[in-house]
Amino acid sequence: MATQEIYIREASETEARGPFNLEQLSSLAETGQVSFETLWYDPSVEDWAAIGANDELRNALFPEKRKLRMKIRESLPQVRAADALPPITVEEMLAGAEGRTAETKDKIDPAIAQANAARIGMWSAVVCLALAAAGEILPAADAITALDLGKILDQPLVFLGAADVFIATMLGLGVVSFYPVVRFRAAAGLGLFGFVFFAQGHMLSMLAAAAGAVGLYFSTVWVEMLPVTIAAGLGLAGMAGASYFLLSV
Repeated sequence: MATQEIYIREASETEARGPFNLEQLSSLAETGQVSFETLWYDPSVEDWAAIGANDELRNALFPEKRKLRMKIRESLPQVRAADALPPITVEEMLAGAEGRTAETKDKIDPAIAQANAARIGMWSAVVCLALAAAGEILPAADAITALDLGKILDQPLVFLGAADVFIATMLGLGVVSFYPVVRFRAAAGLGLFGFVFFAQGHMLSMLAAAAGAVGLYFSTVWVEMLPVTIAAGLGLAGMAGASYFLLSV
């Protein structure tokens, strides 16, 4: 379960949140955003169930805290006002947690680092889909402007471009439950454009389409900064190259 992708929602909600790994869910539980009553999607029964009803998941997210014992000290050193440190502000605490101070620059909170990497992956996926949509829709711009259905139907990539625009919009609005759809789109695009470009003998364009699809896919999978940055760069470069070819033919 440590590496399982987990989707959650409240009983009053209809939209799922996720996917999260166990470490991310633990962080949400510590901040009160996940409770025993929160529902999670159990793939073994293909249904939603309360987290509190699953012993393994409940114990992982809400471990019993050890009781702290007070140890009485005979004497405490007195701190003089002159030796006291200045109060720490909220901004300084946040900067320390995010690794933006000299003392903590190499000790960034893993949860914050993963959240930053996931944010980069999400926005790179949005831009990749927008680039793909440009190459799919713009060649039919005249037909779309003239509302000529016959000419639009002659260029079926327009419909794939419309789907890419819709998926990119949902991701931009933060609907991360669309990640499985993005991964399916990446795999389908790899098969479709890879075959078309290969059949036409455009090997460079085929490689660009493959790079774009692979980068798009892994931008929604990895949550570590270096891998997601590589995936984002690969996806953006590949999608830009494939779209350039579609616009130039």
